[in-house]
Amino acid sequence: MKKLVSFLLSLCIAVPVLNFKARAVDMSPSLSLSAVSAVLIEAETGTVLYAKNCDEQRSMASTTKIMTAILTIEAGDLDRDFTVDPYAIMVEGTSMGLREGDIVSRRDLLYGILLPSGNDAANAAAVSVSGSSSEFVAKMNKKAEELGLKNTHFVTPSGLDAEGHYTTARDLANLTAYAMKNELFREIVKCKSKQVEFGNPSYKRTLYNSNKMLSRYDGAIGVKTGFTDNARRCLVSAAERGGTTLIAVTLNAGDDWNDHTKMLDYGFTQVKSYPLETGCSAKVAVAGTGKRIGVYADTAELSLKPEQRQKLERRVLLPRIVYGEVKKGDKLGSLEFFLNGERVKSVALYAAEDVAEESGKLSFWQKLLKTFGIYV
Repeated sequence: MKKLVSFLLSLCIAVPVLNFKARAVDMSPSLSLSAVSAVLIEAETGTVLYAKNCDEQRSMASTTKIMTAILTIEAGDLDRDFTVDPYAIMVEGTSMGLREGDIVSRRDLLYGILLPSGNDAANAAAVSVSGSSSEFVAKMNKKAEELGLKNTHFVTPSGLDAEGHYTTARDLANLTAYAMKNELFREIVKCKSKQVEFGNPSYKRTLYNSNKMLSRYDGAIGVKTGFTDNARRCLVSAAERGGTTLIAVTLNAGDDWNDHTKMLDYGFTQVKSYPLETGCSAKVAVAGTGKRIGVYADTAELSLKPEQRQKLERRVLLPRIVYGEVKKGDKLGSLEFFLNGERVKSVALYAAEDVAEESGKLSFWQKLLKTFGIYV
């Protein structure tokens, strides 16, 4: 199998793009922040635009719930109603108002987790997904490892202070960038309020978002507040302007709203969205037809510092041959964009025309490959 994979990969076409030229500028910020630790990144590329003690391990309070929420979303089965675990909701601090015997869905718990920062909602979701809080925490740490969050360790689903429960501003920003790729997560964290229904019997009530950035900052789209006696004020915010999305994180901040305003204002002066070169002249052979078909991609943009444009590399990934019928718009490959060796954008390449199948001209092995959807 390894030999087959290596063979297939070796047949792909890799075409580098010509480097853009841009004048380098001084990107060193001089921001006066109250936060002990902070970071600002561009969401798609992960480019760090500002950093202050961003790799120091610190308590993160309820910003923990970003991980709790994304794992709950990825567990699925969001609209099935269930009775909350009575012990899970016996927790101090902020609450969405769950009581013993209440019937609720995971979807409504998500709003309770991310808007009023309900510790009861976080624990109830954890038990619903994994059967126990401890099993869910194990899942949190496994996910952190998968995402490369090397300075993060979870002990609770809610973020209440606990020994060994920590992250860094950088890890938290990268976790948020991952979570913001999820459509439902993005939809929830930008809500200033949401009407949900739960209880026993269930009734409607409105939950309100504790994130004041949604009202204070033009273009704000999320994401999460946090506070404990040990962590102090913690905040993760995201804002979008002109096709650019920025993520800001502060840990242990005395004036987080203004800290984030300063960072985001600065960030939007440093990056902008540039159109990508998505034209592609490569062609793909259709087995048994003697035809080679062109491909096309939709327009795409990427937010970069001006000097990063000249470092951007493009690779065209396409099979040499496809088997069977091809319809215009079928995905055949992709354009991969790399920055400093890291892939930052993938744009699909589609068939530019229809080609009818001529199965009688296919060999046994070609038919077998087609059956498994393998193009070479």
